[in-house]
Amino acid sequence: MTPPTPRAAADQSARSAAAPHPGLWEALLSRTGRGTLHAWQDTAFTHTPWRDVVAEAHTMAAALRSAGVGPGTRVGAVLTNTPEAVRGLLAVWIAGGTVASLPLPARGMTSAEYGDQLRTLAGQLDPGLLVLTPETALPAPPDLTGALPVTDWATLAAQSVTTGGHRVEPCPPGLDDIAFIQYSSGSTSTPKGCALTPRAIAAQLGMMLDFAGSAPGRETIGCWLPLSHDMGVFGCLLNAWAYDFDLVLSTPERFAMAPRSWFRDLSEYGATMTAGTSTALHLATRAQSRTAALPRELTLRVLVLGAERVDWHTLDQARRRFAPSGLRPEAFMPAYGLAEATLAAAATPWFREPVVRYFDGAALLDGEAAETTPDAPRAVPLVSNGPPLPGVNLTPTRSGRVEEITLTSPSLAAGYYGDPRRTADRFPGGRFHTGDRGFLHQGDLYLTGRTDDMLSVGGRKIYATEIEAALDGLGTLRHGSSVLLETTGTGPPRLVLLTEIRRRTDDFHRVAGQAAAVAAAKSGVALAECRFLDRGALPRTPSGKIQRSRSRALLNQDRLRTVARVPFD
Repeated sequence: MTPPTPRAAADQSARSAAAPHPGLWEALLSRTGRGTLHAWQDTAFTHTPWRDVVAEAHTMAAALRSAGVGPGTRVGAVLTNTPEAVRGLLAVWIAGGTVASLPLPARGMTSAEYGDQLRTLAGQLDPGLLVLTPETALPAPPDLTGALPVTDWATLAAQSVTTGGHRVEPCPPGLDDIAFIQYSSGSTSTPKGCALTPRAIAAQLGMMLDFAGSAPGRETIGCWLPLSHDMGVFGCLLNAWAYDFDLVLSTPERFAMAPRSWFRDLSEYGATMTAGTSTALHLATRAQSRTAALPRELTLRVLVLGAERVDWHTLDQARRRFAPSGLRPEAFMPAYGLAEATLAAAATPWFREPVVRYFDGAALLDGEAAETTPDAPRAVPLVSNGPPLPGVNLTPTRSGRVEEITLTSPSLAAGYYGDPRRTADRFPGGRFHTGDRGFLHQGDLYLTGRTDDMLSVGGRKIYATEIEAALDGLGTLRHGSSVLLETTGTGPPRLVLLTEIRRRTDDFHRVAGQAAAVAAAKSGVALAECRFLDRGALPRTPSGKIQRSRSRALLNQDRLRTVARVPFD
């Protein structure tokens, strides 16, 4: 690891001495600086100082009080990237309520399925109010909406205007009360509600200030991630709000329609920090023209990459594409985080370039991390997620041993809200069992996959993610749009590859043959079938992760929009 320069070390010491980590409510309710929220609305950004956002949140809190929200009330809410939702989040806390951030409908989910999900989550929450969007309210079951008051953020904002600016005395949740319930996106199972206290959230905000090498009032964060996602709400919104940073808040819909908008916004507003996924970085890199320059040179110094395993090829392409615009290699910050830890648990230091190392794939499957050379047979490139953050205790503790990752953290959730069985199973003794597998090497954390991703076919163990990453390197499949599944039926387990098409004119038999050859070379096992799907057919979370368990369910139900099937049996 390259040490920081003496000037950087001195700056970090000054930050720690001058800016002790604030309590959550003091940070959010006492905005007197010059930080500004730049929020995308329809076709342009609006610009509002944080102090005005706080004042408007107070009037929204009055409207919430009129709707019956008080101390201890749980408000089930869909947090969209709108100015009203930003104000509403703080307004619920001012009124004394607990925010339960409901997941958005996953891609491929029917209205009936989303309605059933809302009913299940409402049964856990017993909310006093539901704040939905017009799109999410439509599939809500009548028995649910008939039994609970339902509104939306825009209506609450309009009602707050009619109160004539009436304010209520803030009574936010206590330090160890449940203030925020972050529902997972359901990438591997039914959404789980991570119960977070103000103490845990404030600890995470302090950890983020340190690992990003930031100083209050000195950053501009660019964000398009959905606020329903932990990286959007904590890594971007609350991080900016608590430390008086400027926040340039775009929307996931705008990014999906125009991936170039991410880096254009970063350029135009002089953003110093941002966050996203490896897949999103690939899309933004591909969309950026080799000849068309960005409006201004990038001033970005931290680009956190998380939510999925970071692909080294994507990092290298992005570095090359944006280097002429001023992006430095050390700006990339691969990190490991999860909603149960509020957000981050490990991260690449802000002053260090990302590290990629190659490990023997066969040894990884046997639980050992044996470093090798890039040209070695079955060499697997893995990008480091950096060391554990201060205060975070990670296992595996023995370097080089691949195990399930477990952790304790100052920002750890209190458990899963309304789900004591899952809490007992995943948080035994106050230590969280992640379901992710990885190892420590030279002090850094490396991920190999999830326990769910390890398949057993013909007596052989394989990591589905390793084959999927290799398939992305083919160039003939759509990047980040393949999932390998093990199916069971009357016969032995079969490996089926689901992949979204690039073009309907592709030679599917030839492409399937290439995919089968890569699978055999990487794992020594044979594909039983390659199924080509329409674009957008694979179910994904709002942050873009493929939902493996839901993909398997749709395959078993024959509900995938299939363009072609190539069997190998």
